[in-house]
Amino acid sequence: MTTQSIFITGAASGIGRAVAHYFGERGWFVGLADINDAGMEETAAGMQQGQFSIHHLDVTDRAQWKQVIEAFGERTGGRMDVLFNNAGIGIGGPLQEMSDEDIDKTIAINFTGVIDGTRAAFEMLRNTPDSCVLNTSSAAGIYGAAGLVVYSGTKFAVRALTEGLDIEFRPYGIRVRDLMPSFIETPILDGPLTGGNSSVRDMIADAGLEITPVSEVAEAAWIAVHGEKVHTTVGKTAKKLAFAARWTPNRLRKSLGMARTVED
Repeated sequence: MTTQSIFITGAASGIGRAVAHYFGERGWFVGLADINDAGMEETAAGMQQGQFSIHHLDVTDRAQWKQVIEAFGERTGGRMDVLFNNAGIGIGGPLQEMSDEDIDKTIAINFTGVIDGTRAAFEMLRNTPDSCVLNTSSAAGIYGAAGLVVYSGTKFAVRALTEGLDIEFRPYGIRVRDLMPSFIETPILDGPLTGGNSSVRDMIADAGLEITPVSEVAEAAWIAVHGEKVHTTVGKTAKKLAFAARWTPNRLRKSLGMARTVED
């Protein structure tokens, strides 16, 4: 039986590491991709030798994408059962106070990188029966998050991309899914908020929202890849937001804990 394979961006920590271990424990070959080489070595340390490959990848670099996909294919015999577009950053703060650099970087990594990765892997996915693209969206892609509008906007975009591509890629035998986790215990929570010394983690705490263990996301990724749902929410906050956004959007606008007020 041919070993199934998954290629994971953002594999050096957090969700990427947890998903790498989860799939690896179930016998899959795992491609680890990230800009953090030391972090990938730490991820690999929890896996069996011969079960993984390591690829230095900046997801904003199209040329690198082509190179690492080719290298991954050399290890898997041209097979890619799952492309997991997971790499992301979380930089927040009032929109008018964010730097051009932070805005461009957030969009390039969180959204454009997903597009470029999917394009780079398309042929390999098409040549692998019943393959799947899995994207990391967010609960912030369910309803816009004040204080995180650029990040939230990229996650809405990933959600739309997922929905459209699941239809567009159907003739090629490629399913497209996304994860919509609430706030997960990962390094992204320590990203800065423009205009102060607070982090995303601090804002979540102030809003009284929960932080979900990363292990829940790994299990959800497995279910998403093998299931029929296009969107998979993860964590109590995400499920509550999804319900409220559908049934009580006006109430959600008034009560959303992440909304920030501006004082003169």
